[in-house]
Amino acid sequence: MTTTRRTLLGLLPVLALGSAAARGSTPLSIVATTGMIADAARVIGGAAVDVRALMGPGIDPHSYRQTRTDIVALARAELVLWHGLYLEAQMEEFLLDLAARQPVVAVAESLPEARLIGHEDYAGRRDPHVWMDPTLWAGAVTRIRDALSEVRPDEAADFDARAAAYLAELDRLARYSTDVLSSVPEQARVLVTAHDAFRYFGAAYGYEVVGIQGISTESEAGLARIGELVDMLVERRIGAAFVESTVSDRNIRALIEGAAAKGHTVRIGGELYSDAMGPDGSYEGTYLGMIDHNVSTIAAALGGSVPERGMDGRLSRPVEGAA
Repeated sequence: MTTTRRTLLGLLPVLALGSAAARGSTPLSIVATTGMIADAARVIGGAAVDVRALMGPGIDPHSYRQTRTDIVALARAELVLWHGLYLEAQMEEFLLDLAARQPVVAVAESLPEARLIGHEDYAGRRDPHVWMDPTLWAGAVTRIRDALSEVRPDEAADFDARAAAYLAELDRLARYSTDVLSSVPEQARVLVTAHDAFRYFGAAYGYEVVGIQGISTESEAGLARIGELVDMLVERRIGAAFVESTVSDRNIRALIEGAAAKGHTVRIGGELYSDAMGPDGSYEGTYLGMIDHNVSTIAAALGGSVPERGMDGRLSRPVEGAA
């Protein structure tokens, strides 16, 4: 443990005491690591919670490290919600230490083991990108509801009611996703992305998923890997690849250039939200909007039938190629 980290951890009891006086009838103070978790906590908590997300749009959770400001906010929170499954790899040790001092919940760790996919880069770990399947993410939402109720039991009935309504929306989103993605011709159901964040998506909707990098963005794609994928794109006549909001597009552009050199055109099918949601304040900046955008963009780019502005006509801009 570094001296700086030891000093900061030593301050946690003092910081927590400083926040205790402000608690009581005030909104429940929550710090969440990712936007997806923060969004669910806000929906379920309503006016009874005050939620801060550490990682905003465009932030890669795999490499994110807590700042001094984050540490103060985490220590003063009445409840800390993090993902787990080694998503916040650089923060995990700190969050586990923090859990000995205050309520800290890893919301994805409670998901059924049978539904989790193994991590390609780390033995014994699981792929953390469970939010790509709304039916699986519903389990994390349920854990968030329970965590709020454990800290504020007097509010449990309200949390239950809002969570039930939100889970119904997730079910509707899953049904919409199935409908539009099944409209893509079977031979075209190949999703090529910058890193391997869409395996739960592929399992849920019957798509072959090809990520240039591994599950973690910490891994780099070598020239041999790029060459193999170029050959695959050309041989199978795959016409679209997708960039991601939290990952550099350089590898996708290398694929496109490599395919072009062999006489095959691959276009960018659109930008997908993989490890973070869209801009704050936008529909895409919510979990529902994030997934609506992704599935609508993918289906339209691969030849499916998609409403121009997604599930409820709320997408910020028309989907390119939408029917």
